[in-house]
Formats: sequence, C-alpha cells, structure tokens
Amino acid sequence: MTSQPPRPLPAIDADNAAFWTGGKDGELLIHRCARCRHYVHPPTSFCPACESREVGPEPVSGKGVILSLTINHRAWFPGLPVPYVVAMVGIDEQPDVHLITNIVDCDPLSVRIGDRVKVRFEQAEDLWVPLFAPDHGPDHGPEHGED
Repeated sequence: MTSQPPRPLPAIDADNAAFWTGGKDGELLIHRCARCRHYVHPPTSFCPACESREVGPEPVSGKGVILSLTINHRAWFPGLPVPYVVAMVGIDEQPDVHLITNIVDCDPLSVRIGDRVKVRFEQAEDLWVPLFAPDHGPDHGPEHGED
C-alpha cells in the first residue's frame, strides 16, 4: 500500500460535514434546497436561489466536466508528487456548482478542459476528500434521475 502525502484538511462545521464525510459511503453529497431543488455549494443552510432554509445534503452522480485547470510543478508541502492537477469541475446535475479538486489516476499533462471526470475519494483521517479521475465510461452525459 502506497502512503499518501499529508493533505491539508478543512475545518469541519455543521454545514460542510456531510460533504467531507459522504465518501465513506461512496457518496458525493451536495447541499440542495428542498423547496426549489437548487444545488448549493459551498455547503450552507441557506438557498441563494429562493431564500429557503430547507437545505441539506443529497447524493449526486459524482460525474462532471473540467471547466478550468492548472498543472502545478511545485510541491507546496513535503512528499507531494509533481506535477499535479488542480481543476474546477462542474457537476452534471447543475454545472454552475463548481468543485475545486485534484485530477488523479492519469498523466497530469494529458488533462484538458472539457474532459469528463468522475469522483473518487481519498481518506484523510476521518474525512473523505473528493478527487476526480477521467471518466471513460459509456455514459458521458448527465444522469437524468429524480429531480
């Protein structure tokens, strides 16, 4: 088993705990308004679309597209392998929900804007960090399940 370099971890609060722990069950949890069904990220208990306070975490498909990226060639902390990709991923369910993440399980120099990706999780202490890897599966479009 390869040891991962230490990852700076977020401060956990009542709003963001589900986002950082859902990966334990293989779920990417994004807050969603029960009233207007708008996804809210970063997680908060207030819907900016309709001003409802009926907001809570719901699982999403974990699929999306790379909207922006940078390939980093500097190790910002000891043990970090370079190069590595930091990207902005728009989730399929609501593309204006952007996650800042790393793209993994591929050659960093091959990653492009517009690439399809899917979530995978890296455990760090009692948190599950959502990372994304190339999605070469047959279904590249948004999943149209329940709304």
